[in-house]
Amino acid sequence: MVTRLDPPTPLDIAFSSRIGVDVKGDMWSAIQIPNSAELFGSLRSVRVDAKVDEVVVEDMGLMPTGSGELMLSVSAALRKKLGKEVGDEVRIVLLRRLT
Repeated sequence: MVTRLDPPTPLDIAFSSRIGVDVKGDMWSAIQIPNSAELFGSLRSVRVDAKVDEVVVEDMGLMPTGSGELMLSVSAALRKKLGKEVGDEVRIVLLRRLT
């Protein structure tokens, strides 16, 4: 069972990145979170609220990449809202840590 932080921890961490993370030779529709091991103190999955460009995404899971970082999945529906594809640059703001 995942323990929710009560209250959630504010983050306000902003960065730009391209959509696309190489996971074992496959390009995934995701955004790598730089310095995530240091930022979250672990490489275990973490739930956050975030903003990708101007689209708020709530309760999203940051997943391990397998290469020492965490990544935020970018679904086809989110890419459509953003008008972006794999390889395009986006602005990410991590708003709150939930777990």
